[in-house]
Order: sequence, then structure tokens, then C-alpha cells
Amino acid sequence: MPPTDHAASLPPTFNRLAWSNLAAQSAEQIALAAAPIVAVLLLGVGEGQTGLLQTALTLPFISRRWLMAGSEALRAAALAATLLLIWLNLLTLPLLALLGFVAVCGTVAYSVAAPALVPSLVSSPQLPAANARIELARTIAFASGPALGGVLVGWVGAAPAFGFAAALSVIAVVLLSGIYEPARSPAPRRHPLQEIKEGAAFVLHHPLLRPVFITQFIFNTASFLLLAVFVPYAVRHLGLSATGVGTTLAMYGVGMVVGALLATRVMRRLPFGTVIGLGPVTGFVAAAVMALTTVIATPLLAGLSFFLLGVGPILWVISTTTLRQSVTPPSLLGRVSAINIMSYGARPVGSALGAIVGGLYSAEACLYLAVAIFGAQALVILMSPAVSLARQPQMVGEPAKALRAC
Repeated sequence: MPPTDHAASLPPTFNRLAWSNLAAQSAEQIALAAAPIVAVLLLGVGEGQTGLLQTALTLPFISRRWLMAGSEALRAAALAATLLLIWLNLLTLPLLALLGFVAVCGTVAYSVAAPALVPSLVSSPQLPAANARIELARTIAFASGPALGGVLVGWVGAAPAFGFAAALSVIAVVLLSGIYEPARSPAPRRHPLQEIKEGAAFVLHHPLLRPVFITQFIFNTASFLLLAVFVPYAVRHLGLSATGVGTTLAMYGVGMVVGALLATRVMRRLPFGTVIGLGPVTGFVAAAVMALTTVIATPLLAGLSFFLLGVGPILWVISTTTLRQSVTPPSLLGRVSAINIMSYGARPVGSALGAIVGGLYSAEACLYLAVAIFGAQALVILMSPAVSLARQPQMVGEPAKALRAC
């Protein structure tokens, strides 16, 4: 990367995308936080029913500008419908779950399209800074959105909370409408399964993207295995109160913010492949630090572990997103981004593994297993050609050339 800081010279059209992303992500997080609070306080439901509600709100995570604007408008409409039902005193748990599901479907479409749009708005050397800006917005939303959603419901009520989230979605749509996207050649309409097959084939046959996908899948498994057992382990073994558990988990968000703020400088000073390797290695170190609490029972180590889990993965997301955008032909980028999001399917696998191993053995056994799994994902990426990249690859051409090279 050249020594100049490209973040300061990002074009205005990209800045509209960045602000739209911040508004959209914030709307999502506020609504996700407000929904279960409304379910308990307004509808009087119990723990089992709120668990089903959260399942509905996260289930979807299995021209691009218009797709993003349309999906965000869908979320705004779902949030506005929730607001109207609250005002009319007609809201029920099934309706809340259904509207929440529709809203998150919009989130998924937006998340798939955004990485495919960025390379058409900025130059290749600006991609790391642009991706860092996008991730910083997402991190801020994840760190502050749930707290803001809870405060809004507690202070001004359920309706204003959903109204505020809907307003943010509308702002995101307005910002997207002002983005100029370079014209693309029209693509023939094909069956969605064929589109998915092409995206998966490109990722799984690409020498750089295949180990990235495998690493990310294993990382998600290990991280959600750790998260599945941390709360009961922290209360029982570390003696933490509810506030202490929340403070410790908050270190994850702190690490994400720090990592996003430092990402551009880190990527400018270290070889590109080294930055790619930092995330998985940091994840392994974080898991080892958490396992160390079985011997030295201090919440300080647990907090450090979550901080590392925040710092490393943000650098990983920014660097691997830049890699994907650089080596994927523009016409395939949306499909490749969708395949990347499919790696989130490992999250319930990790949670189920935690339930099984924790139930049969102990939380401590889960922590040791997490170290082993984090070690496996670090080995996968360290043995791949991705970590040998001295610099960000040049942008590739269209699919015919790219697929012949795979």
C-alpha cells in the first residue's frame, strides 16, 4: 500500500454509503434490542417465548444500490408496521416475530449487496480504508445500538423506539438514493440455485478464498462454542454478578472499536498477508487466555480474552473483505459475498457443541475444546498462500478470465 492515507480522500458518493450503512446497522441493532424488551414488558411473555422471538429475528442469516435501498425500505416498512400495531394496541408476539423476521431479511440483503458495491465507488488502493470505515460504522452500531434500544424503550416507551429505528432506515434509503453507481452490463436472468452454485464454485476453487472461507467457518464454530458456556462459567467459576458478566462481554465491543480505528494504519504498515493472519492467531490467543482462567480465576483474563476476540476479527473482516473484492470479478462479487455470509451457519453448530460438551462434561471442557478449534482455524490460514501476500492483489477482470485462472 502507498504511504498516503486514503481514508481522507474517499469520494463523497462512498461517504453516502458509509453514513447509510451506519443508519441501517443502527436501526437493526435498536430494533433487535427493543423487540424482546417489548415482548416482556408489553406482551408479558416468558423466557421460552422470547427465545423463539430471538430465533425468528436471527434466522435469515443463513441494480446493487436499488437492492440495498429496497431491502432497507422493507425494513422501514416492517418497523413502521410494528409502530402502528403498538399504537392501535394490536401487537401480538407472532406479529412481532413475523415483522422482525421481515426486517432482518432486509438486513441480510443489504449486507450481501454492500461489499459488492464498494469497489465500484472507490479505487483499488482505497479499498482497505473504505472497508475500515464500513466496519467502524457496523462496530459502533453493534456496541451502542442494543444499549440505545433499551434506553429508548425504558425512557420513552416502545413506540418511539421503533419509530426511531424506522426513521434511521428511511435515512439510509435516502442516502442510498443519492449514490451514483457506474453502469454495468445487464446479466442474463438465471435460477437462484445456479447463482449460488457459481458463487460457491468460485470460492471453493480459489486458492486464496477457499482457506479464508474454511477459516471463517471454523472460527464461528469456536467463538460460539465459547459464548455458549461463558455466562454460567463466569457466574460459577469467576464469581461474576450480572453486571460483571455484562462488563466483561462489553470488552468485545471495545476491542472491535479499537481494531476498526487502527485497521487502516495496521494495513499500511504490515504486509497484507500478515494482517490476514492476525485475526485467526489473535482468536487462538484469546481462547488460550480464556482457558487460563480455569487455573487463575480472575475476570481480568476473561475481559482480556474478549478484547482480543474483538480486535483480531475486525482486522480479519477488513483485510479479507478487501481480498475478496480484489480477486473476485465484479459480476460475481454479490454471489461471493453471499457465500461468505453462509459461513455464519457455523454459529448454531458452535452453540450446539457447547450445549452437548458442556452438558456431558463441563464448561471447562468446552473452553479447552475451543482452544483446540481456534488452533485449527489458525493453522488453516497460516498454511495457506493468503498469508504470503506482500500487498493487496490487483483488481481482477470479468468472470471469463477469472474462472479460467482458478
